[in-house]
Amino acid sequence: MLLEVRDLHVEFKTRDGVAKAVNGVDYSVEEGETLAVLGESGSGKSVTAQAVMGILDVPPGRIAGGEILFKGEDLLKMKEDQRRKVRGAGMAMIFQDALSSLNPVLTVGAQLGEMFQVHRGMSRKDAKARAVELMDRVKIPAAAQRVTDYPHQFSGGMRQRIMIAMALALEPSLIIADEPTTALDVTVQAQVMDLLAELQRELNMGLILITHDLGVVADVADKIAVMYAGRIVEQAPVHEIYKAPAHPYTRGLLDSIPRLDQKGQELYAIKGLPPNLLAIPSGCAFHPRCPMAQPVCRTDVPPLYPVTESPVPRASACHFWKECLHA
Repeated sequence: MLLEVRDLHVEFKTRDGVAKAVNGVDYSVEEGETLAVLGESGSGKSVTAQAVMGILDVPPGRIAGGEILFKGEDLLKMKEDQRRKVRGAGMAMIFQDALSSLNPVLTVGAQLGEMFQVHRGMSRKDAKARAVELMDRVKIPAAAQRVTDYPHQFSGGMRQRIMIAMALALEPSLIIADEPTTALDVTVQAQVMDLLAELQRELNMGLILITHDLGVVADVADKIAVMYAGRIVEQAPVHEIYKAPAHPYTRGLLDSIPRLDQKGQELYAIKGLPPNLLAIPSGCAFHPRCPMAQPVCRTDVPPLYPVTESPVPRASACHFWKECLHA
């Protein structure tokens, strides 16, 4: 097991109260495995990833409980200098907005080379040579000439490739990709996802793919964790969840995907809005929007019920998961 997140809780103190952004999240990733974390904006996907990486803004955020085990060691018990050594070399993150994540006044070669200078003690010349190799690896044309270019001189797709190159620089065991295809057109999205999958196979990395686009993960993920209001509401192998979701929220997400066999029909949309994290509804947080809600849903918080045990465990946080599964 590469990464295990156990009962993670993250909250933010605000003027209006405490926002509970992550409420008992559990998931795991093995070597060479891809976990897709799905959900609407505000469901806690990125905050969980920031907690794993150790880049949470503290304050106002704080980890209120749980464990994050990376190769068996609890990251939350490490000192900051130890945690810093894990970042980059052990795990790395690809951010969703490459233009704002890259430094606009430094060349891409300098930013890529810095990883080798800081973590490997290389000279500037050797680091630049490795930067060119990395750019070649992520298929940036004329890498030797473009290594001295600045971020604004690259297209959106090429900037995202540079972000991938930075994440891969030290060949980490785990990559967290936070909406890596945001704002890219469909063709470039496919190229970026194919590149990630190719590099993952080459290096046998674990990959956590954070997205709200179910179409992106269908061909690349091994298993899916669906998040809502800071909780995982369904976990399942990718093909099982597409075939028969066991949670009404997952079903709503799948039904909202445009389909070729339903031309001219109005797209389905989940009614209402995600809950205010300062005042999460009692019982099941999804019940105000759920078409299957019953009185028990308003009072009792559903645990993650086991749906199947083998070969890959599947679970659903719905009191009526059996009815949803066979709907």
